[in-house]
Amino acid sequence: MRPIRWIPVVLMLCAAAAPAALAEPARPNVVYFLVDDMGREDCGFMGGQEIKTEHIDRLAAAGARLDAFYVQPLCSPTRAALLTGRYPMRHGLQVGVVKPWAQFGLPLNERTLADDLQVAGYATGIFGKWHLGHVAPEYLPTRRGFTRQYGHYNGALDYFTHERDGGFDWHENDQICRDEGYTTALIGEHAARFIADRAGKQPFFLYVPFNGVHAPYQPPEGGAAAYPHLKGDRRNYAAMLTAVDQAVGAVVDAVDEAGLRDDTLFIFSSDNGGPAPGRITDNGDYRGGKGGLYEGGVRVAAFATWAGSIPAGTIVTEPMHIVDWRPTLQQLCGAAPAGDLPMDGRDIWPTLTAAAPSPHDVILLNTAPQAGAVRAGDWKLIVKRREGEGPGRRGQKNVELYNLRDDPFEKSNLARQHPEKVRELRQALSEFAQQAVPPKAQPQPESFAAPEVWGEFGG
Repeated sequence: MRPIRWIPVVLMLCAAAAPAALAEPARPNVVYFLVDDMGREDCGFMGGQEIKTEHIDRLAAAGARLDAFYVQPLCSPTRAALLTGRYPMRHGLQVGVVKPWAQFGLPLNERTLADDLQVAGYATGIFGKWHLGHVAPEYLPTRRGFTRQYGHYNGALDYFTHERDGGFDWHENDQICRDEGYTTALIGEHAARFIADRAGKQPFFLYVPFNGVHAPYQPPEGGAAAYPHLKGDRRNYAAMLTAVDQAVGAVVDAVDEAGLRDDTLFIFSSDNGGPAPGRITDNGDYRGGKGGLYEGGVRVAAFATWAGSIPAGTIVTEPMHIVDWRPTLQQLCGAAPAGDLPMDGRDIWPTLTAAAPSPHDVILLNTAPQAGAVRAGDWKLIVKRREGEGPGRRGQKNVELYNLRDDPFEKSNLARQHPEKVRELRQALSEFAQQAVPPKAQPQPESFAAPEVWGEFGG
């Protein structure tokens, strides 16, 4: 407890007469690093020891590790959840990703976190992968709240040619950009420049969704030489993650050089669990990986750092979801929500800073035609449709219940032992399912051919 200080009455009266705004803490700059397809335990701050991530680890050590941070099983749904504060089943994006040929994207009636912050006076920049639709100009980042854009629209981009399926996909302010270089490095360089250009002029929201470390597994030239003990795609992946780490370091250096470290909130997470766990990525002992509803698919590496506001070196074990960042940042940044659609996210600031319990009674991990899952407290329910041969087998539902406090690695299905808990959580899942809109995922049309340049209209 701080000692009591006696302040002369005249000074107290002067302070009371000062404008209210002077007494309020400054609104933070916000930097969100989103890494694509990263294993939960591949960074040092989560226990990894094979891959060099010194910049990420140093930044994590200055803040709070988020031990029960949930995202969606795949990348487009996670991006939609972050930007809208709403579960993707409300967008029709709960199944699959937005493919290059998709005639849809994040629905145009959805407003975004970038919309909120732009209206509140922030410079808003996205540097990296969009992956929320490019079928028409209205779906592009500069129409969805971002004042600055640099990067690509599709997933699975070639790191050197900047192509997807033979079509060129590199853009600046949603116009074709012919910059050459390794995509991860370009993203870091341009994101750092965005900070330098805006330092001291206005607060900024910098969203950095790297295409690293998603396949194709293409390390920067010479990068794999740092990992002679690893083999194949694991070796390439390691070099790619180190390139992400270096890009993170470039952005953090830019913040430091601008003298903004104490005024900047850094957030870091993967967009889903690592694919091919045990072979390419490392999700630790958590079951499953990308695309699945087990913890290895949806419980990811994450941290939040803000000097003087988030206690350094802490671990937050209360469950939270990526949908929570929109309402939390609205509150911190003095932004009113753009649009009137209700959010599923909750303000997690007291949980991050004051050891408050999770603001959620139930977190939806997903609801889709073939599978769904929720977490409530320590309990997690997964319901899957079980396909197979034989009478009565097709369409039968498989129910799994886990106590994550006692069994974080989901080894013991307790559904038979706790039928009352199953009924309770199935009711919660059913209520979400009733609110879901049909998934918009669609197969590749037979007539599909990649354009010369993705996102070019009328040309």
